[in-house]
Amino acid sequence: MFIDLIRQRRSVRLFEDKPVEPEKIELLIEAALRSPSSRSINPWEFIVVNDRDTLVQLSKAKPHGSSFLKNAALGFVVCADETQSDVWVEDTSIATILVQMAAESLGLGSCWVQIRKRAHTDGEMAETYVARLLDLPDNLKVESIIAIGYPADKNSPHPESALQYEKIFFNFYGNTYKSL
Repeated sequence: MFIDLIRQRRSVRLFEDKPVEPEKIELLIEAALRSPSSRSINPWEFIVVNDRDTLVQLSKAKPHGSSFLKNAALGFVVCADETQSDVWVEDTSIATILVQMAAESLGLGSCWVQIRKRAHTDGEMAETYVARLLDLPDNLKVESIIAIGYPADKNSPHPESALQYEKIFFNFYGNTYKSL
């Protein structure tokens, strides 16, 4: 059941030193390519990175929140051609979470690394750094990188008591949620 995947999925930042099998990489790629897109424009493009040196360089994309990429088996870089669609950010975000859910279903762990609108250094944005590192054309913009690999440890699912039901309303704002 999909709801079970949602319940168990947690961000993973510690990975085993173990490669992801080619058949699982193929399934992750298929998940990305089956991602819904506004008006079926599919502005997204993906760079699957399994080269250790490149993963180490990608782990330096931001001062905080990307260092764990160096220990991941894969970096799944999610980009889009911003000239193709005005909702490329939404389309790439959808693709990112679908790849993460596919990873979970395959027994892999993952963690989203936000790149768009994040600083690399005082004078350079993370997106510019990644684009230069991966030799991306100017029309491709980087939304995120997904760190993927076999989890070194397993985090417990969030308990139902941690769900923020106070943020759910029915029919209009302020009509608080009550169990159906």
